[in-house]
Order: sequence, then structure tokens, then C-alpha cells
Amino acid sequence: MSTTSDEPDAHGIPDPEGRAAPIQTDYEVGQDNIEPRLGPIALDIHNPVFVVSAAMVLVFVVVALVAPEWSQLTFTAMRNFAKSSFDWFFLSAANLFVVFSLLLIVTPWGSVRLGGSEARPDFTYAAWFSMLFAAGMGIGLMFFGVLEPVYYFGTPWDDQPLNGAIGIVDGTVADAATVEAARSRAMAATIFHWGLHPWAIYAVVALALALFSYNKGLPLTLRSAFYPLLGERIWGFWGNAIDTIAAFATLFGLATSLGIGATQVASGLTEVFGSGVAEEGTRNFAGFLWGNIETANDSSVLLALIIAAITAIALVSVVRGLDGGVKVLSEINMVLAALLLLFVFLVGPTGDIVADVFGGLGAYAANIVPLSNPIGREDTGFLHGWTTFYWAWWISWSPFVGMFIARVSRGRTVREFVTCVLLIPSLVCVLWMATFGGTAISQVIAGGAESGVFQYVIASYKPEIALYAMLADLPLAAITSTLAIVLVVVFFVTSSDSGSLVIDTITAGGKVDAPVIQRIFWCIFEGAVAAVLLLGATGTQGLQSLQAMVISTGLLFCVVLVVMCVSIFLGLRTERKVMLGEGRAAPAE
Repeated sequence: MSTTSDEPDAHGIPDPEGRAAPIQTDYEVGQDNIEPRLGPIALDIHNPVFVVSAAMVLVFVVVALVAPEWSQLTFTAMRNFAKSSFDWFFLSAANLFVVFSLLLIVTPWGSVRLGGSEARPDFTYAAWFSMLFAAGMGIGLMFFGVLEPVYYFGTPWDDQPLNGAIGIVDGTVADAATVEAARSRAMAATIFHWGLHPWAIYAVVALALALFSYNKGLPLTLRSAFYPLLGERIWGFWGNAIDTIAAFATLFGLATSLGIGATQVASGLTEVFGSGVAEEGTRNFAGFLWGNIETANDSSVLLALIIAAITAIALVSVVRGLDGGVKVLSEINMVLAALLLLFVFLVGPTGDIVADVFGGLGAYAANIVPLSNPIGREDTGFLHGWTTFYWAWWISWSPFVGMFIARVSRGRTVREFVTCVLLIPSLVCVLWMATFGGTAISQVIAGGAESGVFQYVIASYKPEIALYAMLADLPLAAITSTLAIVLVVVFFVTSSDSGSLVIDTITAGGKVDAPVIQRIFWCIFEGAVAAVLLLGATGTQGLQSLQAMVISTGLLFCVVLVVMCVSIFLGLRTERKVMLGEGRAAPAE
């Protein structure tokens, strides 16, 4: 057995330590890059991945600005077609990822260590979990934590999961048995969207990137994962296409999250610091209309300003780098999130929350098969409006979250890696949804049509206000709502910062030490895409435009992920042989 140095190579990726099975190729990281100069600014970008990706985004932004109405109609048509025609594919693929991930935990391949047989983790568990969680689902949990369980519990729009019972109709709470059934089904459906399936998607991409970069010695890009299937062709057209699709999908996945975060920040600022009357159309923050009954009166300019301000904060984090930026912010955010979670748990209906944790897990286990079923579904409203969107969103996010997880997971065994990425965040999501969603459902049961959550989720659909409506019924509402705004902002910043790092790595041909100005470029572009899609519409219309693009790009990348599972299997098989002394180890230095 021979060992190699754990010092980074010329492009920031450490060589394998101990036994590994590196792929022998003449390709050098960055050999297809070009290094243009724009005055004093020096770039190091892959040709054609950077050029094509940037051009496609630029064309999209220009068209959306010049023809917003046509763009919105086109986006809507794309979304409806993808959801209705490929729902079976999204569900089947997500099921495959869960089964594949679970098999990796229990099979001998789980003993393979990422980075070589003697590699050790670069980060502690606490730092690892905080970065993983903040990048993975931060904004989504803040936005949907109250909204989703309450919506399923009392939706009047015929898209409840599995066409099940509704706990409140026309403001009247149903009988005890119906309420209990509706509550358990609401928690099961929510956990389904935030549990094993999304984290399995992330685990597959992250494992592929980590394995083929840290063990095989290939660039940290999506194309590298396909070397067992495509060989040297990954350096040509097919590899360029894979990386371009990954960059495009990542950008729109992030833009959707930033758009959701911006609407929630705007609503929080208006709820806590705003003035005016919503019924009269005068509700505003700092003179910008927002939160009114007629959403057409609201100002999308406020959203654009929020995106611009938070993108500027993200730029500071980008310049500080991974350790000084994302890591610090992620750890701060985990502390703040834990404080808010603990407050709601203790001040809210603690008994109901505990019951929802265990009851929700039981209902999830009982309903995971029908919820995962891709054919013969009658609850098409729920299937298309919620599950298909979620799976497309997670898939679009997967290059971003996967590469970020890969960057911070060197030294873990595959079994440790998959178990932690798959199970621990899922359990945290269960606790979060049971605490925030369970508290909100209890408020609806106790207050009926008079509860604030009922007004903003069931009576009139204003999803961005749901969290603040729940907090308003608890003590210290102004303080907790302000804390919630801060959490959304910091989640916003970490997502933008991490996403910029990932897209830059992909479009720099796998270099992790490309010039900082390139990450700044992508950070600005992410904010621009989110702002453009929200400028032409307010409220749910703007979010629907974002959803349309994330579903469309997610569909393309879903195909990539399915094939990626085969490559992971082939890559782990060779690593396992080397670990047992049956194959070729890493060459000695």
C-alpha cells in the first residue's frame, strides 16, 4: 500500500491518501480553459461551458425583461406540460434514488472511504451538519414549515394528498376522528416531501462528485461522474452538455429559492415594521406596497430591492471564501434556527408537537408507498401541484447542494456519508415540520376561521405570510418574527454564496480556485434571474414563473441523475477491489 500527500494539487483538490483507484487520463484540469482579460480583471473559464451557460442565462434575462407577458405564458405552458406528461418519471426516478442510497448503506461498498483509505474528515460533525443543512433546505423550511401541513389539513382547492379527509371546511372544524386523520395525513405528506427522497437525490450527486474527484482524481464537475460510461468522451461534447445542463439547472433552482426567500422577507418586513391596511390596499413597507388583499397592488420592486440588497451581502461572503464566509454564516444560522425551533416547541402546544413527530413518522411509513406511486393516481392536483414541483426543485438544486456537500465531505466512508446525508437531515426536517406545522394546525383547530393561519393559508392563499401568522399567536411575536426574517436572510446569503461557488466550479472546468471575480459574476446573475422573474408579476404569479423554469430544467437533469447511479456503482466496485488489495492502488509519490 502506498500513500500520497493530502496537500491540494494545483487546482485545490487533495490527492488520494492511502489505497485508491485513480483513473489514468491525459486530461489536465483546466486544459480547455481560456484566460481572457477585461482590463485588470483576469478570468479562467471553461470553453464552451462558461460561454454557453452565461449566454443562455443572458438571453433568458433579456427576453423576460423585454416580453414579460409572453414569457410568463410560455413558462406556464412549459410547467403544465412537464408536470402532466412526466410526473411518472419524476416519481420513479426519486424512488430509484432512495432505494439506491439505502443499498449503499447495507452493502460492502459502504466501507469505501472518500479520498482514499487513509483520508480523514476535514470538518467536525457539527460544522459538517450545519453547512449541509443550511445549504440544503434553509429557505424552503422557513417558507413551507407552516404553510404545507396547514394547507393539506384544510385545503379547499381539491388538491389534498391521496384525496384524504379535510380537517376544516368553511371555517368549521370537523369531528375528532376526521381531524385526527387529516392531521396525520398532512404530516405524512409534508415529511414525504422533506424526508428521504430529496436527501437521496442530494446524496447521489454528492457521492458521485466526491468519489470521482477525491478517489479517481478527476475534476470536480458533473462530467467526471460519467467516465466509467463515456470514457475520454467526457472531455468533449457529452461532457460539455452535462456540465452546461447542470449549471443551468442549478441557477434556476437557486433562483426559485431566492424568489421564495424574497417574498417571505418582504412579508416579514411588512408584518413587523409596515403600516397601512391590507383591505384598503395601503399595506406597505417603507412606501412600497406589499401584503394587500389585492396582490395586483403590491410592488414587485420591493422584491427586486430585497434581492439586490441580500445579493450584495452574499458578495461579501463570496469574497471571504468557504471557511470565512459560508461556514461562519451556516454555524450562526444553525444556532438561530435552533433557538427559534426551541422557542416554538416550548411555548407552543408541546404535547401536540411531540405527538406529531411520532404520529407523523408513523403516518409517513404507512403512506410512503401510495405517496410514491407514479401511476394510476387520482389525487392529480396534489401530485402535479406539489410532489412533481418538489422533485424537480430538489433535482435542480442537486448539482449545487451535491457539489457543496462533496466539498465538505472528504474523509467520510460511503456508509457514514450516505447515512448522515440521508437520515439525520430527514429527522431534523420531521422535527421542524412537526414543531412549526403542528403548532399552526393546533391554532387552526382551536381558533377555526378566526385564526391568523387559517386566514392566510386556507381562506386566502398568501403562503409568504404563513410563518408570521403562526408566530403572531405566540408570545414575543415581534421578536420571533424579526428573528425569522434574519434567518431567511442568512439562509438566502448562504444559498447564494454556496451556489455561486458551485456554478463557478462547473463553468471553470473543475477548478476550485478560479478567480473570485467569477463567483461574483454568478452571484449577481442568480439574483438577476430571480428578480427578473418576479418583476413582471407579484405574489404567486411570480413564484409560478420560477416554478416553471425549475421544473423544465429539473426534467433534463433528472435523466442525468438516473444514469449517474450506474457510474457510481462502477466506480465503487473498483474502489472496493483496491481497498481489499485486489486492484491497483494509488501510485507512490
